[in-house]
Amino acid sequence: MYDFSQRRSIRRYKTQDVSDELLNSLLMRASQTQTMGNLQLYSVVVTRSEEIKHQLSPAHYNQLMVTQAPVVLTFCADFRRTTDWALQRNANPGYDNLLSFQNACTDTLLYCQTFCNMAEAEGLGLCFLGTTLYNPDAIIDILKLPLLTFPVATITLGWPDEEGKVSDRLPLCAIRHDEVYRPFNAGRINASYSAREALEENQRFVDENHKDNLAQVFTDVRYTADDNLKISVALERAMRRQGFLSSLGETIED
Repeated sequence: MYDFSQRRSIRRYKTQDVSDELLNSLLMRASQTQTMGNLQLYSVVVTRSEEIKHQLSPAHYNQLMVTQAPVVLTFCADFRRTTDWALQRNANPGYDNLLSFQNACTDTLLYCQTFCNMAEAEGLGLCFLGTTLYNPDAIIDILKLPLLTFPVATITLGWPDEEGKVSDRLPLCAIRHDEVYRPFNAGRINASYSAREALEENQRFVDENHKDNLAQVFTDVRYTADDNLKISVALERAMRRQGFLSSLGETIED
């Protein structure tokens, strides 16, 4: 049985191909995951072409595994297929809104995670790319995504050519709340984060960035307020471009 507690991201892959037979089996079996109204509000774009991988690479900040992995999978929130089905059956779809976007994103991420679990159980290695939402316009253009579709998650996939390492995780007390949400006072913050802050690699991370602590590295270097705002504005524009905010009027920025 696959030991999920030992899972690790893989960024280097062998040249050995991932067969379509195995890939299709995983994609089909993963579709038994939870889905809103049994609509399966997702699609997956399978990229094997070296040309398209190189086109996608800048959208993912040129991370090497995008071009080195045998397969790149882009998981897309998809209300296009459901809308087309409704239109062709004389039904009246109304999915150009934020709720539909959120429902499709939820479906897509559930499906993606189920696929990842199954792929790793088969011995495949993969890495989830958090950059998909940073540059959606470029991905939309490259993959020719139509209205009411949106790239939500990307994984690189292949047979591992490294062991990788198990990442640390916060203790259970950081994520479990009984009955109601419990505020994070100083004691609870210390119980949640002290072990992570004490790791040698994180202490080195703090020193290299000339910060006082690990929290400052995240707020001042990795995920800054300015960057988050810029990406949020671009994300809203891309959502509007893809038809998911059509019924909400003008943007906040406007």
